[in-house]
Amino acid sequence: MRTRILSSGMALTLLLTGCGQNEVANETGSSAESSATALPSENITEASFGCISELTAVDRFFVGNLNGDIEATIAVAQAEEGGVYPPGSVVQLVPTEVMVKRAPGFSAKTRDWEFFDLEVTADGTKILTRGADEVVNRFGNSCLECHEKAQPQFDLVCKTDHGCDPIPINDVMIRGLQKTDPRCAPQELTAEEKQGLEALQAALGT
Repeated sequence: MRTRILSSGMALTLLLTGCGQNEVANETGSSAESSATALPSENITEASFGCISELTAVDRFFVGNLNGDIEATIAVAQAEEGGVYPPGSVVQLVPTEVMVKRAPGFSAKTRDWEFFDLEVTADGTKILTRGADEVVNRFGNSCLECHEKAQPQFDLVCKTDHGCDPIPINDVMIRGLQKTDPRCAPQELTAEEKQGLEALQAALGT
């Protein structure tokens, strides 16, 4: 049961949260990347992403910082008044999608955030697609279109009270997806979380 949830429900949740699979090529040598200031977060590879629960939980999502400035990232994530995330910040709601704050100048349209669509298995992470405002899902909706609805002070990061459109999965489903990240040590699901994942699978027809 756990394997089926990971291979279908988790991957297809991307379609619901606005940053799903797309047809944008993964061009690691893009002009946007090469023009940004050299930082550890410039060298983002599949090895940059691991078990979601090894990041720091804030609200219902997880944060990290590829440049090591985790305290600054947490401070902004926890600030009720918002703030600008420092370069290297990682924000992740579900295992298969992530946004990373790049160096100033990466993309004015996305406030220097880069979006990633991931495939996750027990063997590790595969980057399916990545980019800035050009990243779209199979319905033609961009990740930016979802996140730009956040109130300006929140730096494109969505919480339930940041002005973003609500997503069609509830907190129970989100917790279930987070707990079933195959890159993490097994975590026991509550009966409610199991039911939530089953309901999600049924809604997706998987």
